[in-house]
Amino acid sequence: MRLRQKTILVTAAGQGIGRASAIALAAEGARVIATDRDEGLLAGLDGIETRVLDVTDAGAVSAIAADLGPLDGLFNCAGVVHNGTLLDITDADWDFAFSLNVTAMMRLARACLPGMLERASQTGTASILNMASMASSVKGFTNRTAYGASKAAVIGLTKAIAADFVTQGIRCNALCPGTVDTPSLQGRIAASADPVQARRDFIARQPMGRLATVEDITPMVVYLLSDESRFVSGQAVLVDGGVTI
Repeated sequence: MRLRQKTILVTAAGQGIGRASAIALAAEGARVIATDRDEGLLAGLDGIETRVLDVTDAGAVSAIAADLGPLDGLFNCAGVVHNGTLLDITDADWDFAFSLNVTAMMRLARACLPGMLERASQTGTASILNMASMASSVKGFTNRTAYGASKAAVIGLTKAIAADFVTQGIRCNALCPGTVDTPSLQGRIAASADPVQARRDFIARQPMGRLATVEDITPMVVYLLSDESRFVSGQAVLVDGGVTI
């Protein structure tokens, strides 16, 4: 079990990639603290500690970091996807995209970092994993202005953390998935004018001819939070089915 004796905090663990990752990390022996702002979504995570956490609440972020103590791993998975071009995005959309996708991630990493530095001084390494996207500084996509800009900022934040703390045993990487069949995606498809065509369009941009499943993503999450990736830091790791070949 690759994560035995490791303590890992996961945000947005109520559904989608976050939930699947919490389960996969626990299966590898980690003590997982699965968090979500919706307590009901955390039901059924048997054998996994659960906490309600709104990552946009700075006080709650500071409190959970102090309560949990030193961590071996942090998976910043919470985020939001806004649809629209520059002409469609409102100031409120833009502000919320950066608040949740970037600022909340920064705050949680900052709150957990002192404990992670302590743990790294004992074990040699601790790992922060930030959820970015192939829609970022990696590649531009239509109707993803606020999302792409905020996820590009996540990659920049990731590299900055990695550079600042690489000599102290902290690794920080960004995960950049392709299009994953999650409740979030299903909601965006259902809200479109033509859901059947919208799903076809999402599939059409994947060279492998299918959407990713959460099980396609979780092995990389486990790897980047385990000591197997102890020489990997500051990377935007693509798991995109070949979109960015």
